[in-house]
Amino acid sequence: MLAALLILLFPFAMVYAAMSDLVSMTIANRVSVALVVAFPPAALLVGLPAGMIGLHFAVAFACLAVTFGMFAAGWMGGGDAKLLAATALWFGPTPAVFEYMLFGAVFGGVLTLAILLSRASLAPVTGIGFVDRLLDRDTGIPYGIALGAAGLVVFSDSIWMDHAAAGLASGAF
Repeated sequence: MLAALLILLFPFAMVYAAMSDLVSMTIANRVSVALVVAFPPAALLVGLPAGMIGLHFAVAFACLAVTFGMFAAGWMGGGDAKLLAATALWFGPTPAVFEYMLFGAVFGGVLTLAILLSRASLAPVTGIGFVDRLLDRDTGIPYGIALGAAGLVVFSDSIWMDHAAAGLASGAF
């Protein structure tokens, strides 16, 4: 059960958030809620002490406070802010949270450049709704794609993946 939760839930949430943002420019609240709700049982099952779980929540809250300010300033979308905080909850006060932010920034920069270059050379007349929306110069950047990709990269080399692999090896999956 734990291995299934670790291997499927977090990556599924990252992929779903990225695809949802690509297609609709929104990240449903249920994605962030699922990550937050699944964290405490997963943390307890892998043996995180209560104090460490509290620190994970403190990191997530700090991320939410900063990203809420960025949302209020118009620098990022609300779904992106919530997804970043919910993902930071899983990585907590470890180097993984900084890796996540670094990968998110790098992937986001590449994504932004690719979209801006596409908008400079292509007209939004493909007839495909989400493609035309991406090519429209008045549309924002679906940063959830970068956040989802960064979450997958960091998760694949995290303690969570180690626990999931151990669960698979022991036949718990």
